[in-house]
Amino acid sequence: MLALPQFYLPDPLAQWPWKRELNPHYERVKPATEAWVRSFQFLNARSQRSFERCNFALLGGLAYPSIDRDRLRVACDLMALFYIFDYFTDKVDGKGARVYAEVVVDALRNPRAKRPHGEPKLGEITRQFWLHAMRNSCRSAQKRFITTFTKYAYAVIDEASDRAKGNIRRITDYLRLTRLTAGPYPCFFPLEMDLNLPDKVMAHPSIELLQSLAAESLVLGNDLYSYNIEQAAGHGGHNIITVVMNEKKVDLHHALDWVAEYHGQVLSEFQAQRRVLPSWGPITDRKVKKYVERLAQFIRGIDCWAFETERYFGTKGREVQKQRIVTLLPQTGALTPMLVPGKGFDT
Repeated sequence: MLALPQFYLPDPLAQWPWKRELNPHYERVKPATEAWVRSFQFLNARSQRSFERCNFALLGGLAYPSIDRDRLRVACDLMALFYIFDYFTDKVDGKGARVYAEVVVDALRNPRAKRPHGEPKLGEITRQFWLHAMRNSCRSAQKRFITTFTKYAYAVIDEASDRAKGNIRRITDYLRLTRLTAGPYPCFFPLEMDLNLPDKVMAHPSIELLQSLAAESLVLGNDLYSYNIEQAAGHGGHNIITVVMNEKKVDLHHALDWVAEYHGQVLSEFQAQRRVLPSWGPITDRKVKKYVERLAQFIRGIDCWAFETERYFGTKGREVQKQRIVTLLPQTGALTPMLVPGKGFDT
């Protein structure tokens, strides 16, 4: 029997100065988040196992290592909410995705209103998440979260339409869309829940650029690690590797080289930009410094999680993280039980 082909997985964060950290409250928060998800009884046994094997609470613990226990619970619940939103939208077209997008947006905007009878449980899940989040976050962060999560939810409509039509976008257009559909901007909410940063600071071009670069890093990393299982399942069209191969007419190895080089440029620009931030006064500057450090740690934490759960590499994540060698899976046209299409910490 011929051996399956292999490819080398680039490591763009090899020189990233921020090292792995795990929030000290993770072990206590993880059971609470998982029990909260189970309480809605909407996942079948197979999907529940998938959720638990992906360990989205660990994602919260790694991506937000310095926030307190109550806010970590919000962060872990948010990671679960991304999975749940994907669970509802992963097999529908744009029209179907719009229905679910409108449900979550309405729940965020009206968290104290009882959800309509017969509505998908997604509405009540979102409502409960947001009520808890509101108790543990400043008003300025809440306002930005509603804006960014709304943009994310509605961007998933375009992703669902692409999936249904088999559309492969150009590189620039693809990255523009996936900076929204991967959900990075609402993920920045836990980073600022306790900082009360003014709108004029968060809307400053220097801060917006840092956020954009962190979002780009998340997209590139997710796509790099998810490519193998996506191409095997026939979902590779919404992945930067496929997009590069299609636009530049190159093979897998050259596409991987392109993505690795581009990802390295993104990370280098992030480090350069954080060194030239303007000043808003000593009190605000301390808050901004903390926020930017959390952004940098978020980038590292997302990368670590990819190898510490079974989301992308099954039980071989640690081995792949060390060796960087991946066996190309044969195309079967079906996802394994643990995997869910979609770009919110995607497959």
